This record gives sequence, C-alpha cells and structure tokens, in this order.
Amino acid sequence: MSGRSEQIAATICEAILGHRLKPGAKLGERDLADIFQVSRIVIRQALIRLAEDGLVTVERNRGAFVAKPSLAEAIEVFETLTMVEQGVIAQLGNRPRMSLLTELRANIERQKAALGQGNEQLAGEFGLEFHDLLVSLTRNRVLIELHAQLKRRARLLESLYRCDFDHCQLCDEHEHLVALFDRRQWAKAQQLLDDHYRLVARGYRIEDDVVAPQPLHLAFNQPVPEKPADLSARGKKAAIAARYRPNGKSSHRIKGEA
Repeated sequence: MSGRSEQIAATICEAILGHRLKPGAKLGERDLADIFQVSRIVIRQALIRLAEDGLVTVERNRGAFVAKPSLAEAIEVFETLTMVEQGVIAQLGNRPRMSLLTELRANIERQKAALGQGNEQLAGEFGLEFHDLLVSLTRNRVLIELHAQLKRRARLLESLYRCDFDHCQLCDEHEHLVALFDRRQWAKAQQLLDDHYRLVARGYRIEDDVVAPQPLHLAFNQPVPEKPADLSARGKKAAIAARYRPNGKSSHRIKGEA
C-alpha cells in the first residue's frame, strides 16, 4: 500500500471515529477520489485497509460503506477484548512489572478529576486509555497492535449507538482492578474485567436507525469538489495528466502515516 493511501485511510478512520461519517454511510470511490485528488486505485487501497480493520464493509456491485455492526458483532468485539486483556492479566502474574502500576493509578486520578469537573466525555477518554496502559505492560508489540485494532472497532460502536455509561462505576472498577493486581489476586481480577466489559456492553442502546445520506466532503471539512468543465479531447487529456502528475500539491496531506 502506498504512503498516500495510508494517509487517506487514516483520515477516513478519523472521520469515522470522530462521528463525522456515520455507520452505513456510502464511501463512493469517485467522490473520495475527487475530494483527495487521487486516483480511484489509491482510494480502493485505502478502503481495503479500513475493511481489514473492520471499519468499512465492501459489497460486490454496491461499493464500500462505513461498517454498521450488529448487536451480535458488538458483543463479539467486547468478548474478544475481554479475552485479550484477561491474557494480559495472566502474564502480569508471571512478570515483575508491578512498579508500572503507578501509571494506572495516575490514570485513575485523571478519571476522578474529570468526573469531579462533570466532564464525563473526558473521563471516558481516560477510561479507554486505562485499558491501553494495561496492555502496554506486556511490552508485546503484536498484542498491542491487535488490541488497538479491537479498540477501533469498539469506538465505531459509539458512532452507531447511543451510549449510557455509568462512568463513576467504570472508574471504581478500574481502581478495584489495580488493587487486585497489587494483591496479586489474578483470578479475581480476570473475573472483574469480564464483569467490567459486560457493563460497558450494556451501556450501548442498540437501535436500527436509517442513516440519512450526506455529501462526503462535509465529513472532511472540504468545499464541494469542482466538476470539470466540458473540455475538448485534448483538454481532457491534459486534465487527466495534471490530476495524476507525481508530486502534485494537495491540501489533504496529513502529518505522519497510519
């Protein structure tokens, strides 16, 4: 996959997780190619990458759409997250990394501070970070990447379904988990983690709303792409050559690659 397609995949991913592209929204190759000023091949590569992460579905003869997971799929995501993190807890029992629990405790304090300010959204972000920190204790890059992929799919659910979380209880459970780690009560910690994710899953209000179509350019804060004027055959060739000319300037470049 080219660097440009990676950049576009990252931009589309950000729009999905930022709720600017709703689940079920159509991702037309031609429209995206006009927005990002690239060929449809580059767009197709980006969509394939997003499909591998479960954020996009590609249907034959219909095109690509933002994924719209069902209740059963949502449950499977959280079941898998539970199994991954329970495995992390099992590893902690065999490794002398308990000094790193300081980071988890600091995260819990940030959650409490956000809740004290009445900022549940920020508390929720810190709550997600808690699980990232937990997995990072393994120092296993493959596991960390797998967990990140699952977390992206979980974030997709937030853009599809209404959420009604008890953030205070979630924070309390994070604190209880760290206490169990400190006492090396691994089996109890694994059970609490299972109960914790079940609570999270129950916080989603599953509905089957119809997604109203919207122009794609709005999701990327871009003006409506200009349609080319009616050109002569020679003019059309020149326009095509200019469009695909290497090192062309683009206002859609983003820093770094996904």
